[in-house]
Amino acid sequence: MKNIHCKVFGHDYRVSRNVTYHVKEYTCKNCKKELTTNGSGQLTELTPKFKEINDLLERIHMKRHMRSSVKQHNASTDSEELEYIHIKHKVKSSDKQVASIDAKNLLVFKH
Repeated sequence: MKNIHCKVFGHDYRVSRNVTYHVKEYTCKNCKKELTTNGSGQLTELTPKFKEINDLLERIHMKRHMRSSVKQHNASTDSEELEYIHIKHKVKSSDKQVASIDAKNLLVFKH
């Protein structure tokens, strides 16, 4: 019965998943048919091969997105980082434990 509705009125596609900014997966509200955008931007039936490609694209997109947001955060904290380095050099060298803790925190802070 659901297929008859799609045959008469056409599919009612909804975005079911945002893979990247430009690649999306669509599902028909009535018959549950799935489509995705291919390399040229046209809608293509979602096969297991395209599903795997979309999964890989999503992982790459998320990694790049996270990496760029970390870089932006680090760029905005450059003045704080320089201040922290200046404070670290004021620590007495006789107190080795404090100096090693500061160096470890500095590495974490930079990344």
